[in-house]
Amino acid sequence: MNGAEPATARGPFAAAVAAARARGELVVQPRMGFGDPAVMRAGLDAVARAPAATVATVTLDSYTRVGDHPAAARALAEGAPLNGYPIVAHPPEVTRRVLDGARRYGVPVQVRHGSALPEAIFAALLRTGVDATEGGPVSYCLPYSRVPLREAVGSWARCCERFARLRDAGVEPHLESFGGCLLGQLCPPSLLIAVTVLEGLFFQQHGLRSVSLSYAQQTCAQQDEEALAALHRLIGELLPDLDTHVVLYTYMGVYPRTPAGALRLLGAAARLAVRGGAARLIVKTPAEAHRIPTIEENVAALAHAARVAAAEPPVMSAVADTGIYAEARALVGAVRELSPDVGVALCRAFERGVLDIPYCLHPDNAGQARGLLTDTGRLVWSRSGRMPVRVDHGGGGGEMTSGRLLAALSYTAARYDDGVGPAVERGGAVPEVAG
Repeated sequence: MNGAEPATARGPFAAAVAAARARGELVVQPRMGFGDPAVMRAGLDAVARAPAATVATVTLDSYTRVGDHPAAARALAEGAPLNGYPIVAHPPEVTRRVLDGARRYGVPVQVRHGSALPEAIFAALLRTGVDATEGGPVSYCLPYSRVPLREAVGSWARCCERFARLRDAGVEPHLESFGGCLLGQLCPPSLLIAVTVLEGLFFQQHGLRSVSLSYAQQTCAQQDEEALAALHRLIGELLPDLDTHVVLYTYMGVYPRTPAGALRLLGAAARLAVRGGAARLIVKTPAEAHRIPTIEENVAALAHAARVAAAEPPVMSAVADTGIYAEARALVGAVRELSPDVGVALCRAFERGVLDIPYCLHPDNAGQARGLLTDTGRLVWSRSGRMPVRVDHGGGGGEMTSGRLLAALSYTAARYDDGVGPAVERGGAVPEVAG
C-alpha cells in the first residue's frame, strides 16, 4: 500500500483510549506476560477489574520474540517456565479463551513482543482477532537484535500491510511505535521523537490509519515535558490524517531498588503523562529491579499510577523551548530527503549516520554519536557523528567517560531511592497553564 486514507473508525483498543481521554482519564497499562494460558487469562481478568482506566497486555516470551518457535513449543510440552506468552505455539482457540479474560469486561488487549522479524506473530494476531500491537522496523531491530535493518524493514512492511487487512473484517487495527524508547536511556529526546514519528510515517505508508507514538520518561521532568510538546507538534504537522495518541513509558533504565523509590518514580511518570498530554502510560512495578512482577503487583502499580494521575491538574504545562522540536524536525527532514519510501530512507539514514543511536552495538548503527547526562540532569549530545544535531559545550558537557557512564546509568534509581526525585521536580517546575 502506498498510503492511507483518513481514519473513519476506531478498533476496540483505540476506541477505549479515546473514550478515557474524553472522560479526562489517563489509560494505564501493564507489561505483563505469562506462559500458562490460565495464568495469562487470570492476569487479563485482574487488569480489566483494576480500579483504573486500563487496557490489558499480553507480552510474548523471548523464544517467540526471536522466532525460535520450536523452543517455545518444547518449553510448553516440558512444563518449563517462560517469561511471556508464546502466542505462536498456542492454538488460536486457546488464545481466544485467554483474551476473553479481559474482553468480557469490555477491556481491549494489546500484544507486545519485541520482534525484529514478526511475521509469524502477526499471523497469530490475525488468527485470534487481536486488533492492537506495537514495535517498529527500527525500534525492534537495532536495540534488540542482530537482524540486518533491511530485513526488518521488509518484514515490518509486509506485517503492516497484512495487519491493515483487519479492516476488511470491520476492525480498524492499531499499531504503536516503540521508537520513542530505543535503548531506553541516555538518548537525547530529539532522536527518540524523530524515530517514533518516522515509524509512524512508515506505518501510514503501509496502510495503517490508527497509530500511537511513544516517548520514554528520561532523567529530567522539564526536558521530558518539552519533548512531549515537540512530539505532539510533529504529529499534528506530519501525521494529521491519522487517528493518533501519545503513549508514555515509565522510566526504562535501571529502576529504583526500594519500593518507596519505585513508587515515587512511577508517580512522577503519571504526573508527566498528564502534564505532557499523553493518553496512555506504560506502568512498571516496584518489583522491576528484582524479578518479574506478579499479577497482584501489576494491578497495585496500575491503581497507584491512576490515583496519582487523577490528582494532577488536567492541563498541559507551558515549557521553555530549548530546541528539542527543531532538532527532531531536522532529523525527520534529513531522513525523508533520502527517499520518498520511508523504509528505504530509514536504511539509508543509518548507513550514512544521519540517524545514529548512542551506545547501540547493532552492525547497521554507525556508533559515532554519544549522549551525555549533564550536571542538571538533562540528556544532551556530546558527540553528534553525522547527525544534524547540536553538541552541548557547556552545562556539564564533555565526553562520556566510563565513570560518568556508570553514574548516569544509576542516576535516576539513586535519586528516587534517596527520595530527592520529586523534590527536584517540584523545585524546578515551570508554571502550569491550560493548553
